[in-house]
Amino acid sequence: MARGSRYKVPLRRRREGKTNYYKRFRFLVSGRPRLVVRRTCRHITAQLVIARPHGDETVAFAGSWQLSEFGWKGDTNNTPAAYLTGLLLGYRALVRGIDEAVLDIGLHRPVRGARVFAALKGAVDAGLDVPHGEEILPDEERIRGDHIARFAESLKGEDEEKYRRFFSKYLEKGLSPEDLPEHFEEVKRRIVERYSKLLEARPETPTV
Repeated sequence: MARGSRYKVPLRRRREGKTNYYKRFRFLVSGRPRLVVRRTCRHITAQLVIARPHGDETVAFAGSWQLSEFGWKGDTNNTPAAYLTGLLLGYRALVRGIDEAVLDIGLHRPVRGARVFAALKGAVDAGLDVPHGEEILPDEERIRGDHIARFAESLKGEDEEKYRRFFSKYLEKGLSPEDLPEHFEEVKRRIVERYSKLLEARPETPTV
């Protein structure tokens, strides 16, 4: 272990691998709110965070489990769910009067087409200005879940038992995985319609 009068013990969250303080400093210097996207084994979360003197303040939040309010029956941790979560967060940010942010994916690896970038795509499509390169975003087919629908269709034709076991959560909710792209478009339309009305009634003066 390093010792000596010049040695400094790293901050706790740096030791635990939870915070990259170099990146955090760069975010703060930008002067923009942070679009914080995280994923777990079951869900995707997106929140808009502003650094305040007393600490970070979350001014808008969306979790993939909240998509059920709009009729979502699919998985809450796949690419379509990530996009819809980002879309929901983007609209909620606009309702609060915030129209720009910088992306914060934490310790997630910046893999092209990853779910965190699907959430970014959703937020940008809602109208949030977030600097990014188009090449990192997943394509429209993956966002709609076409790849899942094709896999489900091929699996159903080969092994019915495996198909029902693999997509049991979809089937329990009354959704055929082959219909996921159409279901995605329907849920997306509901989100857009609800928040379009809220944005029309939004005060001109930002709330933050």
